[in-house]
Amino acid sequence: MSADASIRLAWGQIPSPGEVGSELERFAGRRMDRIIAIVVGVGSLALGVQALLAALGGMQNATFSQYLVIMLVFVPWALMLITCVIGRGMRVAAGVFASTYLIVLLLWPFVAIRAGADPADQPWIFYLVNVAGTATVVAFPLALQVAWVFVGPLLYGAVRLIQGGFQPEFWITTAFDVSFTLILGGVLVALGWMFRSVAAGVDDARGRAVASYADAASAAALEEERVAVAALMHDSVLAALISAERAHSDRERDLAVGMAREALTRLANAEASTLHEGNDTPVQIERIVDDLCSALAEQGVAPVVEQFGTGIVPDRVARAIALAARQAIGNAAEHAQARGLEVIVEGHGDTGLTVKVSDRGDGFDPDEVPADRLGIRGSILARMAAVGGTAAIESGADGTTVTLGWSAR
Repeated sequence: MSADASIRLAWGQIPSPGEVGSELERFAGRRMDRIIAIVVGVGSLALGVQALLAALGGMQNATFSQYLVIMLVFVPWALMLITCVIGRGMRVAAGVFASTYLIVLLLWPFVAIRAGADPADQPWIFYLVNVAGTATVVAFPLALQVAWVFVGPLLYGAVRLIQGGFQPEFWITTAFDVSFTLILGGVLVALGWMFRSVAAGVDDARGRAVASYADAASAAALEEERVAVAALMHDSVLAALISAERAHSDRERDLAVGMAREALTRLANAEASTLHEGNDTPVQIERIVDDLCSALAEQGVAPVVEQFGTGIVPDRVARAIALAARQAIGNAAEHAQARGLEVIVEGHGDTGLTVKVSDRGDGFDPDEVPADRLGIRGSILARMAAVGGTAAIESGADGTTVTLGWSAR
């Protein structure tokens, strides 16, 4: 296989983001659950076959109730083995088997043969006490597993004594059987808990490592983007300045103005997904109102946009003002938690409009904003300058007000 084919094959096997979130988040935990299910299946098969042979060996004079008890135990047991092999439905099947076995234990005193019972010979249900205990490791949470470790063996001991008529010789053998199943069941539950805890720790460490790598990759990508934006802005501004210096005719001056506007637009759109400046098609300011209402809904805040008057502005102006106001709304939601957030759009007919975004946060000093942050300088100030508008920011202890304006004159 060629190198290109190998790369394409590996690329095609990379899971989608949804698959990563659902599968790799508990990668070790899922593998450990699968291993536990296989071990439970192997152990259940060995002890279950032994119990089944013992049950079939004593069916010469069996009654209907005894046949029913055997069916209640071994049908769910067989289903549990099948699910452990195919890897699906294990929890449900194991839970059904553990529950039906508990029911059989409760019914055992009524269906067991008491006459001639030998205390040295365990009944066939004894072989399944720890099988049901391991089934709880697959099916139930830790609290129920621990409860079964005590309830299952003790219940078996009670029904065994009832079967033997509480004769003294039954007490000794039953105490030995119960103590053995208690110890073995506790060890099995402890091992299952330990292995799952280790797997959970591995998944947690993997998750933190992936998150750290993602943060580092994001920071590196952001830094590269800032370097690229800085280089682009340097070239754009330098070209605009050279054109302005060499402009002697009206056409050359218009060209220099257009280049400056393009540079400002690129700066404004450096952190936005919308890269188009728009055109001069006149639009109603209601479109700006609708856009800002959508911005408030995206931030999950209750205030509505208040509109006063009407107006018509070019499409590029409406686009720039809406994006600049969106940035101001996002800043208010992030830094002031949208306290006292108000958005007012005031139209001045065909002469212009004004948009005010205010909040009641703690305020900030615009001069102290780091130079590499484009939220205010790029998305608000440069964007409004690119369309010949104005942007004013007033901030203090009582809150922050961002005023955006554009005039046809």
